[in-house]
Amino acid sequence: MEHLQMMTTEEKLAILADAAKYDVACTSSGSNRKNGRHGMGSAVAAGICHSFAADGRCISLLKILLSNDCIYDCKYCANRRSNDVARATFTPEEICSLTMGFYRRNYIEGLFLSSGVVKNPDHTMELMTQTLMLLREKCHFYGYIHVKAIPGASPELIEQAGYFADRMSCNLELPTGEGLARLAPQKSRKKILLPMRQIQNGIAANKNELTLYKHAPQFVPAGQSTQMIIGATPETDLQIMQVSQSLYEKFQLKRVFYSAYVAVNSDSMLPALTQRPPLLREHRLYQADWLLRFYGFRAEELLDEDHPNFNTLLDPKCHWALRHLEEFPVEVNRADYHTLLRVPGIGVTSAKRICRARRENRLDFADLKKIGVVLKRAIYFITCSGRMMYTIPWNQEFIFRNLLAVKERLPDLVREQELSFRQMSLFDDFNVNAQDQTKALTGQI
Repeated sequence: MEHLQMMTTEEKLAILADAAKYDVACTSSGSNRKNGRHGMGSAVAAGICHSFAADGRCISLLKILLSNDCIYDCKYCANRRSNDVARATFTPEEICSLTMGFYRRNYIEGLFLSSGVVKNPDHTMELMTQTLMLLREKCHFYGYIHVKAIPGASPELIEQAGYFADRMSCNLELPTGEGLARLAPQKSRKKILLPMRQIQNGIAANKNELTLYKHAPQFVPAGQSTQMIIGATPETDLQIMQVSQSLYEKFQLKRVFYSAYVAVNSDSMLPALTQRPPLLREHRLYQADWLLRFYGFRAEELLDEDHPNFNTLLDPKCHWALRHLEEFPVEVNRADYHTLLRVPGIGVTSAKRICRARRENRLDFADLKKIGVVLKRAIYFITCSGRMMYTIPWNQEFIFRNLLAVKERLPDLVREQELSFRQMSLFDDFNVNAQDQTKALTGQI
């Protein structure tokens, strides 16, 4: 304890900024908080700065932990109680000083604050709430603040924090309750879901208050999110997508974040320390999450029991389209908006443009390119006035290999491991040069 008290703010910052890198928060603020005449900073819908970590994660600055001195011993956590790591705890005043100092230097536009559980959940949540109160009321900081709700903390403290924060989140930790019981037995799914439900109900009640009283204080105006670790437990992509879908429907979350597991602890229940984080899988889950939120897909459409995982070589929409060729080709001059959204290479913006443009003229492939359709993906799944752009063999394997020729930036090792859309058999010729095959097939178009 003496050493902790003697540490400088800079030494604490070095420890707690590094310890926060496993928390994912790559959203823009999503809220509008106006500055008073004597305040500092402001939060607008796209007003948060972003930075990219070395492993590809998008992080927000200033992103720190209140403390990494945790009472829990979760097997997957770098800051677990049994780990011999340097410990530090900020005071609320120190966080305020850092936030204001970095803001004045134009390094940040907001604060992301999380924490290990110091002493008990109530004590930790009280310190975090006190920090937010000092920032808002003493320092008059009007910038974006994203704070973690601590499961097990009293509802009163969580509610108080919600009136100071723009966004709150409560980490689901792992996709299923079984995985949580196995790797973090001191935590429970019920305790995690309780604050999520409280925040949801608080947001709904606050909207009614704002309808009646224009100047009522806002409660978590940017909504809530959660995070789950991917790869520490053996859940399939289908299970993960079903959990996310359920969270969006039952808790009205703004975002579900997926964090590729980074092997930091040696344990028989965890992947080996030599295993790389499944960053490509994380990327595909984010893409699939986008399909759930904006494209009208359901988890059970994207995957099923026979195909429980995405093919990491393809984005999830292409993966779905190849498995449902009976739905294609789609005639762009007649298909409705929701059908267009299911075509690889056609996004929300280009689908709306197609629906507007075809009121005046029949569209051809040159028009689609001007509209913004990614033809290198879409040409296999669409027709214009009943004609395809090229004569294409209607074959899963052929289309799959030509989609690979789009050359999405993927690790060479992954490409070598997953060369075929179909399941390999014992009679396949493993000596065929797949790269030459792909080039040859591309030349047929």
